[in-house]
Amino acid sequence: QVRLVESGGGLVQAGGSLRLSCTASGRIFSAYNMAWYRQPPGKQRELVAQITHRGSTEYADSVKGRFTISRDNAKATVSLQMNSLRPEDTAVYSCNAVTTAFGDYENYWGQGTQVTVSS
Repeated sequence: QVRLVESGGGLVQAGGSLRLSCTASGRIFSAYNMAWYRQPPGKQRELVAQITHRGSTEYADSVKGRFTISRDNAKATVSLQMNSLRPEDTAVYSCNAVTTAFGDYENYWGQGTQVTVSS
């Protein structure tokens, strides 16, 4: 079992920055592919950025050039640096961990953290 705890959300003005962090506990963090998802008000959850256990990254087109995902395996933490924030980035951001390294498919979610960008 893996527990994911997000932090760093809040209220920011358009053009500002926030850094989200997700700390994992319970299993070998380096074995997990990590991702950040978000769910805007009244909309479906969408993938924002992901980083594989080897460090390869991918981003949604809407955040490319503005957001950066990174991981620190020693601290069991994945972070999302969000710059040049826009009102449309307002959402609940959730951390996700996925692996098949231990035999079964494992998929874990954090509780989410609210990001609100004012215009």
